[in-house]
Amino acid sequence: MELKMQDHGEVLAAVRTGMIPAHVYNDKQIFSLEKERLFSRAWLFVAHESEIPQPGDYVVRQVLQDSFIIARDSAGEIRVMFNMCLHRGMQVCRAEMGNASNFRCPYHGWSYRNDGRIIGLPFHQEAYGGDAGFNKTGQTLLPAPSVASYNGLIFLSMDPDAESLEDYLGDFRFYLDFYTKQGPNGLEVRGPQRWRVKANWKIAAENFAGDMYHTPQTHTSVVEIGLFREPKAHKRKDGATYWAGRGGGTTYKLPEGSFEDRMSYVGYPAEMISRAKATWTEQQQQVVGTDGFMISAATCFPNISFVHNWPKVEDGEHVLPFISIRVWQPISENETEVLSWFAVDSDAPADFKAASYKAYLMCFGSTGMFEQDDVENWVSLTNTAGGSMARRLRLNSRMGLLADDARVVDTLSSAQFHGPGYAQLGYNENNQRQLLRLWADYLDMPPLRVDPATVLSDNPHGIEPMVQTNGGAAADIDSGSAESVML
Repeated sequence: MELKMQDHGEVLAAVRTGMIPAHVYNDKQIFSLEKERLFSRAWLFVAHESEIPQPGDYVVRQVLQDSFIIARDSAGEIRVMFNMCLHRGMQVCRAEMGNASNFRCPYHGWSYRNDGRIIGLPFHQEAYGGDAGFNKTGQTLLPAPSVASYNGLIFLSMDPDAESLEDYLGDFRFYLDFYTKQGPNGLEVRGPQRWRVKANWKIAAENFAGDMYHTPQTHTSVVEIGLFREPKAHKRKDGATYWAGRGGGTTYKLPEGSFEDRMSYVGYPAEMISRAKATWTEQQQQVVGTDGFMISAATCFPNISFVHNWPKVEDGEHVLPFISIRVWQPISENETEVLSWFAVDSDAPADFKAASYKAYLMCFGSTGMFEQDDVENWVSLTNTAGGSMARRLRLNSRMGLLADDARVVDTLSSAQFHGPGYAQLGYNENNQRQLLRLWADYLDMPPLRVDPATVLSDNPHGIEPMVQTNGGAAADIDSGSAESVML
């Protein structure tokens, strides 16, 4: 039976119980709802400040069908602008990255400063009678409705009335710091690598949010060749999953030892351990040093994920940690564009950066061994979900729950796990359920209706400076805010 748009409530109710109608992973009408109600409201990661370190630097990023120019203007402020000329709608910038003081539309030659202000159009007097026919003053490329950053991660929301990024992220900010703030000067990133997979975006987001159960099975070959010691079943089973605010992830249980011992165990050199200890809060240090958990994969709703792993890159027992940031960009109900960045502390030694990048490429990225294993599963699931039988099946995503919804294993106490939110040991699908419950809540909302007049700001240039959020503080970004440089 074809899903009617008005009948989606039954599907969402089933999702909230942990019994997932299989067709949600390959359904055109569900995807239409996602575009209309979820991606029109949620905060979405588009770039990192270190990708545009100098005035004039820019990158172009896609959010579903919308193209945005993310630029550091000549005054050093970050602007996020819809990549569409005010005249006949041509993309103003067709390069993926670069440095420019202005952008010139290739169709009719209208030109714009890198802060979005229009600065010229051919034959203004002859064609328009000058300002009498088209007044250039105050005309700008259309700004993104809402823009903010956290630890250099730049987010946008298509909702001009979106809640603050800080409130949206909530307690998950505590865990974001492990990936994005290992020292006082934050990250630098390389990438993104981009490729497409014939799979639904939600599968990847769920996988990174909390699926420790698949690791010993899907990635068996990685263990067998000795690349990675951690995916063994007992190592995963002894780890914890956590959920806080808009995201959650997985951890590994570390051997006994101090904070320094445990950071060294996953391959960090002494100088980086000292910087992390000086940067992280006492509570963040306790998760590693007292509780003995090291963060691994995580997902922040809806579609940004993080990886922290430590494979062997050479013969012997020495391991090298790496961090990856990835976005699962929906193309359709059965195709996803993956954007994958390598990330590293900007103050890390040069030899560490090089070795960490090698570890990243070996495991993840378009040719990584973990990546290839995962994609095979995701494509198979998506293909099967597109058939008629999938509409008769509800997938059991209740691992960790008894029939009465009581937990199989109690959550860890505050003395056992010092992070916010809640955590529990062993295999479970709590995080996947939480992610899909958030998904269901958004799809239950009415369509977002925006008055076009509210999108434009009242400042003379039509674009407000980006709001930056770092550890809970909010401030207008200034020209010296991004000190890190691209690798």
